[in-house]
Amino acid sequence: MSLIPALLALASAPVQGTVEVPFRLGDDAIIVDATVNGRKVSCMFDTGFSGTVVLNSSINVGPPTGKMNLRDFVGQFEATTTKVTSLKLGAKTIEGEDMEAVLTGDRDYSLSYNTHCDGIMGFEVIYHNVVEINFERQRFIFYPPSHDISKRTPDNKKTFLARLLPTGHKSLEMQVKVSTGKNLVLALDTGNAFYATTHKDSLERVGVWETGKQAQFLKASMVASGEVASWYKRMQNVTIFGVPVPDSTWSIIDLPSSSAESDGTIGYGFLKNFNITIDYERRRVWFENFTGKVGNEPVGDLGVSAFYNPDIKRVMVFRVSPGSPAEKAGIKVGDHVLSVDGQDNLNIGFRRLLKLFEGEKGSKAQLVLSRAGQLVRMEVEREHLVNP
Repeated sequence: MSLIPALLALASAPVQGTVEVPFRLGDDAIIVDATVNGRKVSCMFDTGFSGTVVLNSSINVGPPTGKMNLRDFVGQFEATTTKVTSLKLGAKTIEGEDMEAVLTGDRDYSLSYNTHCDGIMGFEVIYHNVVEINFERQRFIFYPPSHDISKRTPDNKKTFLARLLPTGHKSLEMQVKVSTGKNLVLALDTGNAFYATTHKDSLERVGVWETGKQAQFLKASMVASGEVASWYKRMQNVTIFGVPVPDSTWSIIDLPSSSAESDGTIGYGFLKNFNITIDYERRRVWFENFTGKVGNEPVGDLGVSAFYNPDIKRVMVFRVSPGSPAEKAGIKVGDHVLSVDGQDNLNIGFRRLLKLFEGEKGSKAQLVLSRAGQLVRMEVEREHLVNP
């Protein structure tokens, strides 16, 4: 065997001592099967959550043993916990002395991710390990501790090596450079379904949004602490964790961040293009781009925010974006949505419901509404509702 083929064979050979754990992909989320305190569960994997697991309270993993303060994009809240004494992901046993399960009440996670899901699995499960999140093959790869990604040499075209900032608690905080040359501090967050999420005041600080300027096309987004107003902004010539991104569309929360150290997160929409190896102990993250894509395209939207009201068993409109196709068509707050493009089963979760109103720019949504007992049918053309 000549030298070059031998080196190629060595590079492609699996690292000794690795453990692979398959996962599947739900709607904009990683779903992994696990066994927690002897109970089999499926969880959305969320590097933006620093804890162990969040589970529906109907899953009995033991009696409550304490309380935990949790923080999301805009607020904090307290939750009941129970101690995790055993945790396995496939053939990988996760060890830790302070692991806890957060119990959240009777929340239907399966509706959110369009696949069976019992809760959320956090970064604490992997942070003591060198772990690759391989989107391409849909599996976690646990490497032995000796596997040192800091010795890899990136080409900065397809492969990139980023350094973690010395901020955050069990979080993956890194710099994102914007077009003004200033930096945002954003966390790698597989639990954020959007491409990237930051805050209006963060954009003002780095000079890519005029201070005090009102955004167009406000809509509703859901975070753990509740509903918040948000809007989309086109971002050009940014560098995300060392990766140049000429054009992308971000979700902007119209409230300040709950943390003075962090401006938000880079989410699933960006991360799904990469195989990502995380070495938290050595403070390095390796990105391998396998899709050839780094940005995202805006989607067409109607400008409607709505939710399913279980008391009346109907979907109600609670926000209509000013200037949107929905406002121009005469849709009003308080209207009941009976059907979208022929689909009348609308008890499908907040995230999937909002996606029904989205589609290709120029496509037309067929809506059936009820207003004060009167049936209203209309056709509304979707537009890009993005702030420049």
